[in-house]
Amino acid sequence: MTTDTNPMRFGSGQAVRRLEDEKLLAGAGRYTDDVAPAGQSWLCFVRSPYPHARLGAVDTAAARGMPGVLGVFTGADLDRAGVKPMPGAPFKRADGADCATPLRRVLALERVRFVGEPVAVVVAETLTQARDAAEAVMVDYEELPMVVDLRAATAEGAPLICDEGTGNIAAEMRHGSAEATAEAFAKASHVVALDVVNQRVVALTIEPRTVLAEFDPATDRITIRMSTQMPSGVRDSVCDAIGLAKDKVRVVVGDVGGGFGMKTGAYPEDIAVAYAARALQRPVKWVADRSEEFLTTSHGRDIEAKAELALDAQGKILGLRIRTHANVGAYATGTGVAIQLLIGPWVQTSVYDIQTIDFHFKAVLTNTAPTGAYRGAGRPEAIYTMERLMDEAARQTGIDRIELRRRNFIGPAQMPYKNPMQQVYDTGAFESVMDQALALADWQGFDARAAESKRQGRMRGLGIATFLEWTGGNVFEERVTVTVRADGVIEVFSAVNAMGQGIATTLAQLVVDAFGVPIEQVHIVLGDTDRGDGFGSAGSRSLFTGGSAVRIGAERTIEKGRELAAKELEVATADVEYAAGVFKVAGTDLKLDLFTLAGKQAEQQIFVDSTSTVSGPTWPNGCHITEIEIDPPTGEISVQTYASVNDVGRVVNPLIVRGQLEGGAVQGIGQALCERVVYDSETGQPLTGSLMDYAAPRADIIATMFRMEMDESTPCKNNPLGVKGVGELGTIGATPAVVNAVADALARNGLADRTPHLDMPLTPDRVWRLMQAA
Repeated sequence: MTTDTNPMRFGSGQAVRRLEDEKLLAGAGRYTDDVAPAGQSWLCFVRSPYPHARLGAVDTAAARGMPGVLGVFTGADLDRAGVKPMPGAPFKRADGADCATPLRRVLALERVRFVGEPVAVVVAETLTQARDAAEAVMVDYEELPMVVDLRAATAEGAPLICDEGTGNIAAEMRHGSAEATAEAFAKASHVVALDVVNQRVVALTIEPRTVLAEFDPATDRITIRMSTQMPSGVRDSVCDAIGLAKDKVRVVVGDVGGGFGMKTGAYPEDIAVAYAARALQRPVKWVADRSEEFLTTSHGRDIEAKAELALDAQGKILGLRIRTHANVGAYATGTGVAIQLLIGPWVQTSVYDIQTIDFHFKAVLTNTAPTGAYRGAGRPEAIYTMERLMDEAARQTGIDRIELRRRNFIGPAQMPYKNPMQQVYDTGAFESVMDQALALADWQGFDARAAESKRQGRMRGLGIATFLEWTGGNVFEERVTVTVRADGVIEVFSAVNAMGQGIATTLAQLVVDAFGVPIEQVHIVLGDTDRGDGFGSAGSRSLFTGGSAVRIGAERTIEKGRELAAKELEVATADVEYAAGVFKVAGTDLKLDLFTLAGKQAEQQIFVDSTSTVSGPTWPNGCHITEIEIDPPTGEISVQTYASVNDVGRVVNPLIVRGQLEGGAVQGIGQALCERVVYDSETGQPLTGSLMDYAAPRADIIATMFRMEMDESTPCKNNPLGVKGVGELGTIGATPAVVNAVADALARNGLADRTPHLDMPLTPDRVWRLMQAA
């Protein structure tokens, strides 16, 4: 039984309020833009106004002579200085040739390939001076033919973004067996086909990308403060591009106002800021404005798929065939290509027992901003396709959609289960999770609610998504340092990173679990490459890799403490027990406080540097159910209820987990109903370049509260905590659940023939037009 004096009331399983929030709510957060060193200068980019053009002269003479200007750099300047291009994607084309992608320079050289691509930088004493001088840089552009959408890019005779990229295909991959799948379709009683579009979206964060670089000539080192999820990765990219040893660059991260995958890895802008600081030997800061974020940060999604499902007479799935084109933008990045050609396919068959597949995925170049990681990164696209197919199959076969899922679920007895992409699920009880969600959502009571909506002149629909996801980035090693200090503090450093998800609180709870001390005595340190290297936070890996490393590091520290305590107490190590901050000799009253023991060491501390590895990814899963209403005269959709049960393994902090699930669901609903990046096909100009044009989800996107519950009955077997990733689960489940609910509303009202033609975002105009179509 817990009491107010029991430290374990802040341990695992407790809904501890986020330790990070007090300072943030008080306005005491420390973001990159809050740091202003003496002599700080400002950087502004000159960006291409054209989607595709040949670069002529870049005249910087006028800009260099303007007040306050400290330096102006072009692509030619950086090229002469030996700054290397950004790395391409390590994938292949159909003929075995390397991925076809243009060289992506930090500043464009010879050609620009999307609106907003940086061409030059101006550094000045003030931001206003930098902006004024940037406008004085004169650039000669020779416009070239361009394409911004998939159909135009892959059409016969389309202009090429990259001379080597025949048909604008950067890379492609095939998975499964075309022959076996064709046989399965040949003997199928039912074949369901859908054209599915996952539109391009912006990874919108409250805090824009921000970089502050300082050069110290005494040490020949650059310190970069920035808003990023992966400090070590950025450091390595900067060093590779500029040609520096890794010990010459330090990356420090303070508070981060959202990442969502968009702040993983280095951007050309990050390298440009670091280069300018070193060249000018002045602190240089760049804060992206919102328009720059819309133009140039990695966008998400943007794939078109032709999907087919073969079923027998009883509804058992016999085979799955999918063809996709993924718009990866003007430059094929490793992340952007991997997400669509490999990571999404890993979960394409989801929670269903399907072994016969034929997948053919292509990455297509266009004159748009490159795509990359955005919350879920490939899994939302794959699951959306699968869940749309399942509901459409139920309508076309006449099999109840719940029963259809039951007939195709992978059962607990099949675990560990290897899917046709050779990915191994360690645990999962998918039918049980669905049954709990059906009860939570009162599935059986829907007809009465639909009747009430009808009396009010509205159409009500019920949507479901049952699914899993892969987490971890396939980087399973993590390092932590644990320092027990004589002043009564346990300091833990981890290379996973905070970005608003509450990871510092969760890690602190794990330290409480191990040491049994009050949480006030725990200090979590993150975001400093001088303190330690690590992959960072991406792919929902922070807890199951970073948290497991903290658990193991803490255990190793306690074991070291037992050895030190045994020497002090002059007993055998095996006789020393530890609990609640005290070492005791079994069967005696001899004891020694943990922090007192630290004070007896020469360094006034007990220090352990621990590296550990988890044995594989995690496979969180869930069932998300939502009810929507359509207003027939306007086509407006309102989300009425949202309920879900989620298997995220062991739950360390239910308050944080629910927050992650709800936040993710809002982003998934946003894609379903309102978000879409639009480029004009005639001019290549982005038409959604600000929050005046781009419809981001707001707090009122759902009419009532979320009901997010967790099932802890199947802990993960791949890590010592038994936890599974949670950060992206809500996003993955929400989009298909909402779209399936809209399809259900149409089908219940005599419009079942329209359901295959639902395209996101389901704006009122689109829905109204679909309902009116003959």
